[in-house]
Amino acid sequence: QVQLVESGGGLVQAGGSLRLSCAASGRTFSTYTMGWFRQAPGKEREPVAVIRWSAGSTTYADSVKGRFTISKDNAKNMVFLQMNSLKPEDTAVYYCASNPGGSGYIFWGQGTQVTVSS
Repeated sequence: QVQLVESGGGLVQAGGSLRLSCAASGRTFSTYTMGWFRQAPGKEREPVAVIRWSAGSTTYADSVKGRFTISKDNAKNMVFLQMNSLKPEDTAVYYCASNPGGSGYIFWGQGTQVTVSS
């Protein structure tokens, strides 16, 4: 089992920045990728950014490219999402998720609310 706890959400004006953190504990040694996802009201959950735990390579949704940066701290078992130039359409609950061994995202955090006002 892997436990994930997100923090760093909040209310920010458009154009502002937030940094989300995700602390992982438990059986983290088999982690293949970590990802940030988000779900806006009335919409399906969507991937935002993914990072490979060992290689550090990253992928981003087109809607956040150039504005968001995913990073990690292997020693502390943490993953971060730096969000700049925030837009009202970025408003959502943001979730951290773990994909152990490439089998899919089966461990999820409780989510943290990000609200961007116009």
